[in-house]
Amino acid sequence: MARPSRRGFLAGATALPIAAAASGRGAESSGTIAADLATYISFGNKRSGGAGDNGCGHWLANELSRAGYDVDKPAISVPWFDADDCTIILGTARAPLAPQPIIIPAHDVSGPLVRIDAHGSADAPLSGAIALIDLPYSRWSSALAKPVRGPVDAAFAAGAKAAIIITNGPTGQIIALNADGRAPMFAGPVGLLAPADAAPFLDAAMQHALTTVTLAGRGGQRPAFNVIGRIDRSKGRWLVVSTPRSGWTDCAGERGGGIAAWLHLAREAPKLFPDHDLAFLCNSGHEYENLGAEEALKAVAPKPAQTHFWLHLGANLAARDWHEGLFGLSPIGGTDSQRYLVVSPPLLPIARRLFAGLAGLETPYPSDKLSAGELTAIIAAGYPSVAGIFGVHRFHHVEGDDARCIDAAAVATTTAAFRELLIVAAR
Repeated sequence: MARPSRRGFLAGATALPIAAAASGRGAESSGTIAADLATYISFGNKRSGGAGDNGCGHWLANELSRAGYDVDKPAISVPWFDADDCTIILGTARAPLAPQPIIIPAHDVSGPLVRIDAHGSADAPLSGAIALIDLPYSRWSSALAKPVRGPVDAAFAAGAKAAIIITNGPTGQIIALNADGRAPMFAGPVGLLAPADAAPFLDAAMQHALTTVTLAGRGGQRPAFNVIGRIDRSKGRWLVVSTPRSGWTDCAGERGGGIAAWLHLAREAPKLFPDHDLAFLCNSGHEYENLGAEEALKAVAPKPAQTHFWLHLGANLAARDWHEGLFGLSPIGGTDSQRYLVVSPPLLPIARRLFAGLAGLETPYPSDKLSAGELTAIIAAGYPSVAGIFGVHRFHHVEGDDARCIDAAAVATTTAAFRELLIVAAR
């Protein structure tokens, strides 16, 4: 399917029949949110410190300034890698690999291909081998997950030269995996292989056939920046709203809804909350296990004792749902329900009411029982009253997370519910 243009996205955004939007929630903001979504998507790939991430960050900083905020762009340092030749070769079979950050290069590393299971067991010696990890089907997100990290660590502990991970998920494509941004996670080179390309290598692993892996390119550290806008009225009662903006791909469904909601709330907040100090925080470095958010918590975020409420708008705020099965993937009009709303326990009753009818969000979780990503770090830092959203849609961390994966009407409806939650939490 062809990638939609910015004009086409704006034209289609208000025409799609989202049932929740028909109820009137957020209808008045759909046009502005559609324009913000289109602008975010237009920056292209959002890898931290790259042109798309930086361009998006400067745009958001300018929008905050126009809304009356004092804006800073604190610098952070992030890894980067421009891939050159990244392949796995077995006789005449050849497939591209995505190198797993922080990348340990491999240059024509050869050995028998040995399959390793989720428990780290293999049917042949791993010393000198190329380990093949065939992940179970899931919407994968991070290399820290035990089914990913466990077998890879076991392979290198047993002497493997390299590890190849088949990221089985809804699209059949490579799913990029978040990684530690401060040091390599694994003892050797690791590449990600698309399930659609995996068949010849799975067959070859049964015979322990000789296989060659190359992960070549250029990399290192580069500057990136967070964005924070403040309106400090010396009230000593901060409202904080945060969202990440960076990611492995164009991130339309993953990050676009959070960015558009964050920007909409930032424009309204100065008039909505005259008795509070305001901080709107947008972080880079998300894909490196929340590196930018951790830096922001240490350096620029208001302290817990002065913070009345913190709202975090994470991944999959309102990504499009898809039919999945016999006919492949086909977009449909609803919103992906694999999104989670987490609130401090006293807010549970009001959250159930405000988010009723919103797929996935109508059953909120207490923050002392469930959290993920940046929200976990916010809670651990001691902020007393919080709410957040996170989730994993079908194109999460996959090339193709473009304008097809997001709907402005659904984002507007979800944003309207968060606006009401902010009003209640600020009382």
